[in-house]
Amino acid sequence: MKESVFFVILVMLLPVKGQLKTGFYSSSCPKAEDIVRSTVESYYNKDPSIAAGLLRLHFHDCFVQGCDASVLIKGSSAERNAVPNQGLRGFEVIDDAKAQLEALCPGLVSCADIIALAARDSVDLSDGPSWRVPAGRRDGRISSSSQASNLPSPLDSIAVQRQKFAAKGLDDHDLVTLVGAHTIGQTDCLFFRYRLYNFTATGNSDPTISQASLAQLQALCPKDGDGSKRVALDKGSQTKFDASFFKNVRDGNAVLESDQRLLGDATTSNILQNYAGSIRGLLGFRFDLEFPKAMIKMSNIEVKTGAEGEIRKVCYKFN
Repeated sequence: MKESVFFVILVMLLPVKGQLKTGFYSSSCPKAEDIVRSTVESYYNKDPSIAAGLLRLHFHDCFVQGCDASVLIKGSSAERNAVPNQGLRGFEVIDDAKAQLEALCPGLVSCADIIALAARDSVDLSDGPSWRVPAGRRDGRISSSSQASNLPSPLDSIAVQRQKFAAKGLDDHDLVTLVGAHTIGQTDCLFFRYRLYNFTATGNSDPTISQASLAQLQALCPKDGDGSKRVALDKGSQTKFDASFFKNVRDGNAVLESDQRLLGDATTSNILQNYAGSIRGLLGFRFDLEFPKAMIKMSNIEVKTGAEGEIRKVCYKFN
């Protein structure tokens, strides 16, 4: 049974920046969170992999222009068309929930809040923790593909990952914790195949990959195969939100190079191994307790509140 009461108390004690607050729509649109939840659940029941898509959508939105739904805007030069965003999924889920909310509570619920709520519900539906989402975000009026260059990349070193997260007010603990979202993620062969066949242009495989994983990944992603083929980032537990991702990284089973590099830095390695349960004599971190805190912190990045921004009528275009 989930420790839902504990999570609610924990989240209510966390500091919230700006003017966001839990229960923001309790009076103005009481069914808002229920509508988002039921919409996410209907898509999840058809395709559980949509959970990872919605979680990633929230992450990518917050890292560019802050958590303001700028990633949803359509247009040739819009943020969603930037190279790092090409594989994003879940837009139709947000649009569906927004349409229902506009019919019930026109002009009240922002697309940015819908994304944040959908990310929470995706984790919960994947047997992960739940938490109360501080809301009150406004939707941004700018969406530019050129501003997506600061998104983390699977090729990033720890130094670069650390810098990108620090620029958003996130520390090493947040970095490792949020990367743990890969427990339900997938990626394309294109983004890691070089590790299997031509790491650092040597013609060899990445020596940090375990031999067992190397054979499995090469079978899934042949050297000249389809680069768009999807592969689970969490070996053996790809639809369940748990700490097994960290155990895979610890054991040399990470798919992405950026994930495996977490083990090569003293600070991030300590946090990762703690989550994996391989450090004795230290106060252990519980991934299911730490992830909600990191998500709330991330979802407050450069938020627009009050009179800033707008409440879009349709999520994929400005009013």
